[in-house]
Amino acid sequence: MITVFGSINMDLIATTERLPQPGETVAGSGFSTAAGGKGANQALAARRAGSKVKMAGAVGQDNFAGPALALLDDAGVDLSAVARAGEPTGTALILVGGTGENMIAVVPGANGTVSEAQALAAVGAMQTGDILMLQLEIPAAAVEAALKAARAKGIRTMINTAPLTDDAARLARLADIVVANETEFELLSGTAIPNAATRKAALEKLHAETGQIFVVTLGGDGVVAIRDGETISAQGLEIEPVDTVGAGDTFCGYLAASLEQGLDFPAALRRAAIAGSLACLTHGAQPSIPHGEAVDARL
Repeated sequence: MITVFGSINMDLIATTERLPQPGETVAGSGFSTAAGGKGANQALAARRAGSKVKMAGAVGQDNFAGPALALLDDAGVDLSAVARAGEPTGTALILVGGTGENMIAVVPGANGTVSEAQALAAVGAMQTGDILMLQLEIPAAAVEAALKAARAKGIRTMINTAPLTDDAARLARLADIVVANETEFELLSGTAIPNAATRKAALEKLHAETGQIFVVTLGGDGVVAIRDGETISAQGLEIEPVDTVGAGDTFCGYLAASLEQGLDFPAALRRAAIAGSLACLTHGAQPSIPHGEAVDARL
């Protein structure tokens, strides 16, 4: 089973022909709302990939709470560890440009109330062989408590170092598997990475120091990882992206689920990369997450 300890949001999405420059106003061509939050997105992705999933986090007592949880509930995600906070449900304000690239502002709301006590309760309910997934849209103290409790209990952990925070590098050291994009990995490695050779050297150095598995997502160029001293690459699909929101979360959820289901690491990496590609073909974070049958049909 996979427990996801993280954020739950409602996404407010505006589409534009291009993203605005600072101080500029551009005309929008569409508006929609969709359930989101990095934690909830990854939980839904892991569930659609075929694993049993429990979501731990918080929503408000407002009109956004129900819609924010609806797709998770419909998919059969266990929501018993989702608290109802006095703060409003978290929101993400998203602009999507004509090429599929995006700009996002996140208002934490109830996510900011997630506590160390919730972390300990979530990990306390887990069993050996489970996987704990985390991101950085809830307080760092709660993430740290969950990681330390999981390590003490021998539970495998995966952290996605997004969004990039001041605590990212420190917290990443506490996880078994670290998933980062190119910018985030530069922070983790402490060095500029202008090319693939530099990235490989940085991966090998970090891996030698910590023994952790590192996974670096490269957008359209796929993904590269290091595990047990071996560097492994995987490609997604050649696509024309419609909306990249949620692609990284889809990748993380599928990677965790594939490992939990017993796939070897290279196969899990490839399956996750394909799922991330397919998530770019539909608007919205959770609506775009593909089901396992669609992903496996492309393997």
